Amino acid sequence: MVVGKRQSRPWIVSDELWSLIEPLLPEPAPKLVEGRPRVPDRQALCGILFVLHTGIQWEYLPQELGFGSGMTCWRRLAAWNDAGVWDELHLVLLKKLRAAQKLDWSRTVIDPSHVRAARPGPKSGPSPVDRARPGSKHHIVTDVRGISLAVSLTGGNRNEVTQLLPLLDKIPTVAGAVGRPRRRPDALLADRAYDHDKYRRLLWSRGIRPVIAERGVEHGSGWVVARTIAWLHGFRRLRIRWERHDDIHEAFLGLATCPITHRHVQRLC
Repeated sequence: MVVGKRQSRPWIVSDELWSLIEPLLPEPAPKLVEGRPRVPDRQALCGILFVLHTGIQWEYLPQELGFGSGMTCWRRLAAWNDAGVWDELHLVLLKKLRAAQKLDWSRTVIDPSHVRAARPGPKSGPSPVDRARPGSKHHIVTDVRGISLAVSLTGGNRNEVTQLLPLLDKIPTVAGAVGRPRRRPDALLADRAYDHDKYRRLLWSRGIRPVIAERGVEHGSGWVVARTIAWLHGFRRLRIRWERHDDIHEAFLGLATCPITHRHVQRLC
């Protein structure tokens, strides 16, 4: 999970990163019956990251790695996602970037990407780019460096523009610098899929300058968010939505955002 040079085993959590994660984890519930010792949280997280990086199915998680069973890791992922751990970790990393004056609020860029769903489920739908097969969309908004500010999941048939305001609302309030905490960018860049006067007006009403391409015109900054989407889909488990339950896929999406943001912290701070 540490990235400067690419690790041969990127699912191994470094001491530095674990020091940020450990305080955010909820206390485990007391065991009601005696049995096998609880798998340590750090080892379970390595197992979750192994699944995220390799795309392997939970039941095939190699026991010789010492990460616990696939079911153990699945339960930890679900519990930590319910507790908001990945959102909190992402905010911790964004604060470090803002404290170093490396978070650029002058312009943000928004875009979605389509992923195929192995089976229908919540937040999936007939994909217009995949012959109406079940699919989902990953929506992402970044700053101009490609630093992810928020991500979300919807059905593959949801119109991008309907997710513009909900995604902006997911940007956390980031402190870490002199002055008031911040969550609102100065401007938002988007391609022609977001070309709608209603949403331009709504952005202006929030004090955000819309820079939205009109039909037939490119806005010129799509490569920034496209690169971040490529980083997300570098995690094989995100290339196809295998999970029927949307909360587990959202947990993977939120978790994947954190090591990508951690790379920026290591590089820029």
